[in-house]
Amino acid sequence: MRQVLIVGGGASGLTAGIFAARAGAAVTIFERNPTVGKKLLATGNGRCNLTNTQMSNGCYHSETPKALQEILAGFPLQDTLEFFASLGICTKEQNGRLYPQSNQAESVLEVLQMEAAYRKVKIKTNAHITGISKTATGWAAHTADWTYPGDALILATGSKASKISGSDGSGYEIAEKLGLSLIPPFPALVPLRCMGTDFSGWAGVRIDGKVTLYGNGQKLAEDTGELQLTNYGVSGIPIFQISRQAVQTIKDGKKATLALDFWPEMDKAAIKALLERRRTDCPYKSIKELLVGIFPKKLLPVLLSQPSLPEAIKEFPLQVEGPLSFDHAQVCAGGVSLAEIHPATMEARRFPGLYLTGELLDADGICGGYNLQWAWTTGALAGTSAGEECR
Repeated sequence: MRQVLIVGGGASGLTAGIFAARAGAAVTIFERNPTVGKKLLATGNGRCNLTNTQMSNGCYHSETPKALQEILAGFPLQDTLEFFASLGICTKEQNGRLYPQSNQAESVLEVLQMEAAYRKVKIKTNAHITGISKTATGWAAHTADWTYPGDALILATGSKASKISGSDGSGYEIAEKLGLSLIPPFPALVPLRCMGTDFSGWAGVRIDGKVTLYGNGQKLAEDTGELQLTNYGVSGIPIFQISRQAVQTIKDGKKATLALDFWPEMDKAAIKALLERRRTDCPYKSIKELLVGIFPKKLLPVLLSQPSLPEAIKEFPLQVEGPLSFDHAQVCAGGVSLAEIHPATMEARRFPGLYLTGELLDADGICGGYNLQWAWTTGALAGTSAGEECR
């Protein structure tokens, strides 16, 4: 029986292993952590946002968008749902986001492990692959003290994003040593550090609002939801959604600024009228006291520090200094160029028998299950092709 080696036991690596085994290959997964799927367990705040029913081109970013869409079409949403249904996962939807009925990421990891065990996929944990090489008959994976030969090899090492052990970008180094083209990675879906002397006054405030991103004064993006105000700047899902463009704007040498709207349902005129009514009804209250009951107490001094209160409520200005580190990012932008990959199989164009999946590649999605969909898609395509090639 032919051998398929997989470097990385995350979402795409486990999926690739299952599909390669289903295609008839003997599969070995190498995972450097004591257990597989550690990052998967953290997704969706432990609930595992598997995928999303609302797929569009704008949900993903890549330097090679046409190839990205071709890849996604090879194993789309319906295939993902059928795959997980075959493993026993029932899903439920919340505004397009699909979660396991159990609301536990652990359920998703467990069924993947059960299927892998049933398919006799070998999983070697605490196995740090230091490099790979082409052999006369296929590929080999190397640890510090051993070499594992195989007929095909799948790189599913992930990216530099996350504090989880093993998210160190080692896959980028392996790819670069082979000569594969690499788009320089940078943090995406990440909190933003903003310029200012002291944000401690509002640190810890969570408030529903809207954020608008500008690059050199030109509107680039906006999103609405719960904003998290921190001692370094801003966080929360709306910030994550616009963070990639903010970081790219700064990388392009432009000024990235944010306007925070703390009351999207009200326009400036309505806010002015409301404050006037409050002043008339309660003439004994200070302007700060008039805001009690509208905004969190810790936010009031910050709003009142601005020249115009209505402007501060609707367009609180911030200049982005940059993202927090890779440790704080959910995913990375950049990676191995999709121009290096056959979209139908995930096989490297210049290296037959070598496949790449998941976050190692230059593709990143917005929040909402899109990055896991990328993992399932690329893992399934790579595993199927590597397994079939080994027949």
